Amino acid sequence: MRNFNRRDLCIALSALAAAGSLTQQGEAQSKSSEVLSQSHTWTFDSLPVKHNANGGAGRAVVQGILATGEAVEVHETTLPPGQMPHPAHKHRHSEFMFIREGDLEFDNDGTKERVGPGGVIFAASNVMHGLKNVGTTNANYFVIAIGRETPMTPVSKAK
Repeated sequence: MRNFNRRDLCIALSALAAAGSLTQQGEAQSKSSEVLSQSHTWTFDSLPVKHNANGGAGRAVVQGILATGEAVEVHETTLPPGQMPHPAHKHRHSEFMFIREGDLEFDNDGTKERVGPGGVIFAASNVMHGLKNVGTTNANYFVIAIGRETPMTPVSKAK
C-alpha cells in the first residue's frame, strides 16, 4: 500500500463525503417516493414532534407519492405569537395551509392578509410567500404540499 499525501487524502475524504451525501439523498428520496396506496389514520398525539428554534414545534404526518402520481407532504406547525416559521420564500410545489388556531398574516408576494381559525391559505408554485403569527396566542396550522421539489431547469444564456 502506498503512502497518501495531503492531496490524496483530500480527494479520498471528498469522495467519502459525496458518497455519504448520496446515501442520505437516496434514503430521503426513497421515503418521499413511497407510494401511498393504503388508507390510514394518524392520531395527533402519535405524530413525532420536532421543536424549532423559534419556540414552536412541527409534526410530520406523511410524505410520499399518491397512487395517481402526485407527490404530497403533510405536516402540522405550532407557531408562537410574533414568530415566523422561516423567512418569505418560494418553491416549486404548491401548498394549502389550514388554520386550526390563532391569527396568521399571509404574505402573498408582498400583499398581506390576515387569516384566522378555519381559514385556508393557498400558496401557488413559485410565488413568494410567508407566514407570521400576528395574534396573542399560539397559532396552529396544517400544511399540505403538493408537487415535486425538483430544481427548476436553469434558463440557458444566449451565446
